Amino acid sequence: MPVELSIRKPPIEPLHCELLRRTGVSVNVLRLDKCHPQLGGNKWYKLKYNLLEFQKQPELPILSFGGAYSNHLYALAAAGKLLGMRTIGIVRGEMPEPLNPVLAFAREQGMTLVPVSRDDYRRKQEPDFLEELRVRFGDFHLLLEGGSNSLAIKGCEEIVSLLKWQNVGSNHLVALCCGTGTTMAGLIKGLSEIESVGAPEVLGISVLKGDGYLQAEVLDQLQASGCVDPIGWRVDDAHHCGGYARSNSALQSFLSEFAKFSDLPLEPVYTGKLFYALFDLIEKGVFSAGTEIVAIHSGGIYN
Repeated sequence: MPVELSIRKPPIEPLHCELLRRTGVSVNVLRLDKCHPQLGGNKWYKLKYNLLEFQKQPELPILSFGGAYSNHLYALAAAGKLLGMRTIGIVRGEMPEPLNPVLAFAREQGMTLVPVSRDDYRRKQEPDFLEELRVRFGDFHLLLEGGSNSLAIKGCEEIVSLLKWQNVGSNHLVALCCGTGTTMAGLIKGLSEIESVGAPEVLGISVLKGDGYLQAEVLDQLQASGCVDPIGWRVDDAHHCGGYARSNSALQSFLSEFAKFSDLPLEPVYTGKLFYALFDLIEKGVFSAGTEIVAIHSGGIYN
């Protein structure tokens, strides 16, 4: 029998500040980070159906890929510990000691961390490279980088049921940060299936440098999942602040100012860029007065 994990229903919490009062835009935060102390965030929804499948052969380890600040590897390591399954994380680039909080936690949970060169990491989907890993580790359950596959999209569709709106008839927008685009694809697919008319727009804030890259990734995942008539959506490429795990003075200044009026925990890799982008777009008048935004807090806060 599969092991069941205790997942809380995440709350939605309003933000209050002078900018929102002045512009008439409301921002409510879906706190996915509160659904579980270790599996909190969108990662649980991406992992859920994959873990159910993997538990059919619990003797095999789960092998996956990620960068040094991968929320995916963090959550997978925790899930493996809770389920009594071995995990292997193939990490892009070097792992200097002491480990950063993400990799240190993963190792504490029992994950075997394997650093590989960036050249080898680019081969992560090549059959020859995967065979080399099987020779080294034996057979394993393979989970793609970020946990991105059809089962992950299925899990992320369930986030739609958590969205709540205060004002019927106003402009509705769902906003989230994006690394692989899978959570966004699941949201779009789920909303398209139940709210094709009058559905909220979905806005993804890319944390990666590369104009158009995530837009194409999301589109590919939607098409592969059979979503042929999606609701309105777009990816913002202008607030990555230098690229993945990069920051700049504008982001750091925003995080400092944000902390003065809200105790919502943010970090600079994912959620910080989401709210930095939203507040910048609100300040510039991109959203009209009366627009209601649900911003998805996808986790990534480490103790």
